Amino acid sequence: MPPIVQALAVAVFPALVIVAALRDAVSYTIPNWISLALIAGFAVAAPVLGLSLGDIGLHVAVGAAALVIGFTLYALNWIGGGDAKLFAATALWLGWPAAASYALLTAIAGGGLVLVIVGLRSAYMRPFLVTTPAWLTRLAEPGEDIPYGVAIAAGALLAFPTSSLIKPFLAL
Repeated sequence: MPPIVQALAVAVFPALVIVAALRDAVSYTIPNWISLALIAGFAVAAPVLGLSLGDIGLHVAVGAAALVIGFTLYALNWIGGGDAKLFAATALWLGWPAAASYALLTAIAGGGLVLVIVGLRSAYMRPFLVTTPAWLTRLAEPGEDIPYGVAIAAGALLAFPTSSLIKPFLAL
């Protein structure tokens, strides 16, 4: 496959993950079309990037396991439904063993995100946010949710270079 086609196939993942993070930060929602586009993008990218059927099956199994984990976290009210779907769709792209570092990096990014938002919501910072955009003011509102899609996106982007999908592409 020509390298430009491979590059386009690889570019789908970071583009959609960044869009998901931005949408979650400004609206506290991750539209279903983003997760569906990630799944469809994987279906196209995997053969374009030369993954074998066995490797594709492993990626699908990792995505399914991530969906179970994500919806368990959703049932515990720790993350939103959009976060659970995004977590699974990104795990599908990452496969094994990248999914292990993805989970760890997402947890670390989530901890950092929570610390930033707690600081943003402090009584000290709130007066400085009076004239900020509405989405940032909402992030600073005590009691609001945490847009965990931002942490999921950070973990996914950091783990992506270790994915079996992109490793051969990086060697070009």
